[in-house]
Amino acid sequence: MTPADITNENRYLGELVPKICRYAGLGGLALLVASVVLGWAGEAGLERFLRSYLVAFFFVLSLSLGGLFFVLLQHLTRAGWSVVVRRIAEGLADNLKWLWIPFIPILVAVWTGHLYDWADPSSLSEAERALFQHKEPFLTPWFWTIRAAVYFGVWAWLARFFVNRSVQQDATGDPQATARMQSVAAPGMILYALTQSFAAVDWIMTLEFAWYSTMFGVYFFAASTCGAFAAMIIILYLLQRSGRLTNVITTEHYHDLGKLLFAFGVVFWAYIAYSQYMLIWYANIQEETIWFVIRQLGGWKNMSIFLILGHFAGPFLILISRYPKRWKGMLAIGAAWMLGVHFIDLYWLVMPAVPLELMQSVTTYSQLVTEFEAAYLPEYDLHWRVLDLTCLLGVLGVFVAMAAWSMRNRSLVPERDPRLAESLAFENY
Repeated sequence: MTPADITNENRYLGELVPKICRYAGLGGLALLVASVVLGWAGEAGLERFLRSYLVAFFFVLSLSLGGLFFVLLQHLTRAGWSVVVRRIAEGLADNLKWLWIPFIPILVAVWTGHLYDWADPSSLSEAERALFQHKEPFLTPWFWTIRAAVYFGVWAWLARFFVNRSVQQDATGDPQATARMQSVAAPGMILYALTQSFAAVDWIMTLEFAWYSTMFGVYFFAASTCGAFAAMIIILYLLQRSGRLTNVITTEHYHDLGKLLFAFGVVFWAYIAYSQYMLIWYANIQEETIWFVIRQLGGWKNMSIFLILGHFAGPFLILISRYPKRWKGMLAIGAAWMLGVHFIDLYWLVMPAVPLELMQSVTTYSQLVTEFEAAYLPEYDLHWRVLDLTCLLGVLGVFVAMAAWSMRNRSLVPERDPRLAESLAFENY
């Protein structure tokens, strides 16, 4: 296949854009309004709404961050195979320019003393205040807000730099655009790693300020790549089903995306998850083990087992073979499964709350289990609510609509990238 072959392809979203914006965008906004009503007026309450909203926000943020990682990685390695699928990752990353807007409710929650206990130190017990005093200089609303602004600023700049130059190259054909992107990819990857890791610490890990893990940023990175690679496979499959990119995207490209999903979303995720758990459990330091203990009790225990089987064991056995990665229908189903378990993984990270007073009053694990089941299980156990689904679909609907809107006038393929011919002729050996 030669670069000229793309002229016969349907390379634009075209009439799909208004449909996506109408159904996904307006439907998403309606569901967000319903979520607010359920949170304020329903039995769930404001705190429960904020937790559900936080999970939904991190779900779409992880897709954009994973897309940005893919773009940076391809330019850093000067990869040729990925050119024809890179624009999809750019579309996901492009949403980083506006994702600070849905972050505003979380920012307001910090300044009003909701969601994060450390945001209102006066509400902490004496025991909690003793744990918090060494982290207090870092966990202040002002410093937290400044760091958040830096994270979003770095992400928005990186996304704008790479996406704009890639799109401009479609018109100019200037090979220097590729050279500039390659030169920025290395420092960009360092900035990405630092901001993504610290954001995960600031926004998820500090939900339980007494807990800490030096591997948590890497864990969230692995989760982000899982979500993004799965989303890319699903989007490409749906685009081809709609008659777009029917010959440009081949089995070979699905094969490599499947390998990335397997490597990062299954194996690397499991490696980091196990390493974090093993090191914390072996050290047996109360401030560290407290976070995992709650996830081994009640309904959270069942969810932990499900993640082991559904995020690693099952997908590992299926995707390790060459054939499922080359059967795009089956790969798309597998990617949809991985996207679902990615949401459950984020839910597992954000939702459980730790009763510190219980942890500090018991001396053995068996005593902990007995006391938890007797006095704390109804409040701290796993409770699914409609609010979880409405928040997710609401935020995701707006996210999809904005991604489609940003792609409305763009080709779905980097048309004049100097490595396009290599990508079109790519084959796995």
